[in-house]
Amino acid sequence: MPFLHPQARNASTAAPQQASPFLASRLAAYGATGLSVGTLAWYTHVFGGGLPGLSSVSANMIDNGLHPPAYPWSHAGVFETFDHASIRRGYQVYREVCAACHSLDRIAWRNLVGVSHTVDEVKAMAEEVEYEGEPNDEGEVGMRPGKLADPMPAPYPNEEAARAGNNGGLPPDLSLITKARHGGADYIFALLTGYVDPPAGFEVPDGLNFNPYFPGTKIAMARVLYDGLVEYEDGTPATTTQMAKDVVTFLNWSSEPEHDERKRMGAQATVILTSLFALSIWVKRFKWAGVKNRKILYTPPPSH
Repeated sequence: MPFLHPQARNASTAAPQQASPFLASRLAAYGATGLSVGTLAWYTHVFGGGLPGLSSVSANMIDNGLHPPAYPWSHAGVFETFDHASIRRGYQVYREVCAACHSLDRIAWRNLVGVSHTVDEVKAMAEEVEYEGEPNDEGEVGMRPGKLADPMPAPYPNEEAARAGNNGGLPPDLSLITKARHGGADYIFALLTGYVDPPAGFEVPDGLNFNPYFPGTKIAMARVLYDGLVEYEDGTPATTTQMAKDVVTFLNWSSEPEHDERKRMGAQATVILTSLFALSIWVKRFKWAGVKNRKILYTPPPSH
């Protein structure tokens, strides 16, 4: 060990006991971090989120619309599937009410087979609609009855006609509407059932309607669901909430027709992988139990 002067040795041992400045201590770092996180949390809570200079911030709930409540949908669980009777009723609501303005471009007639209707029922509904057929020898295009492979008919021939029929507004396609709106099915249900009179002093321009769940609260679509508007073939009372629940279930299915199959395959994969995992553990224990329990003894040779 190298020789140290007694004073140097005492200084080296006493150095760790000296208190470091507060600004360089770990406590100061923790405090600064907590202060910054708390300030950011307070800013987010008060001003509705976002950072200064990165996004426009508004403290007015009207800009984002009233947050919809969470409803207990029958298909919301991990292993739950769609209520197919509700899908059938929801298609009836869409066909008799919503189809006058909104299209369903991503759904073909064949998608309804085995989900809400039988093959014969879907064929009969498709044949009620006429589609452009193949041109004949003279190049003339005639009309033909619909087939299972045809898409759902659109209410307007093109976007311009749709805007002309709705005061310049374009009714959105409903194929993926529950995926395209924040809140999903809860938002669509709240929107359909949320039409109320505006509060006192709140002016709604002509041609618009007040709905607190719509961003901005001023929506061009008027209330379309009223008690008894449709007559369900299964005798279910057609109340406003019942029709809204059924049509939202149908639109949720149209957004993901593979929903039930995906959950079924997920359950099967979980069972198979769990069984294989348990089997692999037993095989590993069987293969390695003898090796792990083996004792190796060393007997030194006798010394002479």
